[in-house]
Amino acid sequence: MINTLFLKPENVAAAAELIKNGGLAAVPTETVYGLAANALSVKAVQKIFTAKGRPETKPVSIFVTGIKMAERFCENIPESAYILAEKFWPGPLTVILRRRKNVPDCVTAGGEGVGIRVPDHETALDLLRLTDLPLTGTSANLSGREPARTGREAFDIFNGRVECVIDGVSPGGVPSTVVDLTGNIARIVRFGAISREALENLLGGVVE
Repeated sequence: MINTLFLKPENVAAAAELIKNGGLAAVPTETVYGLAANALSVKAVQKIFTAKGRPETKPVSIFVTGIKMAERFCENIPESAYILAEKFWPGPLTVILRRRKNVPDCVTAGGEGVGIRVPDHETALDLLRLTDLPLTGTSANLSGREPARTGREAFDIFNGRVECVIDGVSPGGVPSTVVDLTGNIARIVRFGAISREALENLLGGVVE
């Protein structure tokens, strides 16, 4: 059984070291708590599925610090991604882009697209900067149940399952809008905080 540390936000560097060594951290974001692991490590990502009881047939999105970091893990990025990133990142927008070969199959469930987002929460961004790694952005919940919104809730759920929980509060609310940019036309996969109208106005065209 894992000895789960309950860390204050100012101790985020300790969480970063645990992640760099293959561990998992429950971290607050601007929506709900997420489970962060090194998205380039097959072993670490598999630990996420085990901790959540999540089927490995479901892909997980990844957090990055911005579009420049996304370029390290995605290829053939369309101009529309740069336009959306400039307007909505950090924030509740996930874009699906074509992955590079360095992104493991277990992240995408074998698909060629990977969901990318920049969280609008300083603790999560600090963790990204300190690790300099893409981090898994899946919600901190047991599969099929409500995700945690406070550090204490996350600890109660994942004590013994993850290496650490960073204390904090996630306000909840509307999840991110998910837009697939791997085709010729932007396609909304999940409606969320950003409307179709806002996307169409920015891109100057139809969004499916």
